[in-house]
Amino acid sequence: MPLLQLEAVSKKFGQVVVGQEITFQLEEGAAVGIIGPNGAGKTSLFAMISGDVKPDSGRIDFDGHNIARMSQAARARLGIGRTYQVPRPFEHMTVFENALLAAQQGARSRGHTSYVLAYDALSRTGIAELANTPAGSLALMHRKRLELARALATRPRILLLDEIAGGLTDLEVNELTGIIRDLRSNGIAVLWIEHVVRALLSTVDRLLCLSSGSIIADGDPKEVMASDAVRSIYLGGRIINTALT
Repeated sequence: MPLLQLEAVSKKFGQVVVGQEITFQLEEGAAVGIIGPNGAGKTSLFAMISGDVKPDSGRIDFDGHNIARMSQAARARLGIGRTYQVPRPFEHMTVFENALLAAQQGARSRGHTSYVLAYDALSRTGIAELANTPAGSLALMHRKRLELARALATRPRILLLDEIAGGLTDLEVNELTGIIRDLRSNGIAVLWIEHVVRALLSTVDRLLCLSSGSIIADGDPKEVMASDAVRSIYLGGRIINTALT
């Protein structure tokens, strides 16, 4: 049984279609990348999976449960962790307090267990030494890592990563993809939206391309990037050149 399965999921905001009969599945421990131009419906797809937005129609199953009408909190407790394109730490709280709150609220852990979860999440993302630092003072790279740590502290079985490599230097991207590969090697499935395609190609087994709310390509990452459908969307732009060089 797939860990995550979407069947004919659709969503409109007024006349704007952000999801149109989206169907795909993700196996336990797999890593799938999602690409597509701005406005393709990528973040809206994550919002429907995580519970920020409810689909108009279709079915979303996670570990055999139909979650399409579940709350975001209930989905987090089942094991769906998510990062956001723009990190959202509680800036007045320390790095550790941010991770601790995620463990307590997302994983419903208490006492010593919540402290262990929080510290482990910071350690796995390489920011344990910043535990007592106010989150509002962090540079972008460390904010991205804290965003990932907060998702990890909820004990996810799947991570939804939304452009977590955006805005980082090449070295920072390499370090971050190393962390994500390590997480995957420990059994966490990954669904990753990213414009830094080389990060995806070094990490995922499969690539989906969205356009106007529909999946137009799904398969081997290099084959998807070389497909006529994907090339026509990007018109030979930077994302194609980055992926194929």
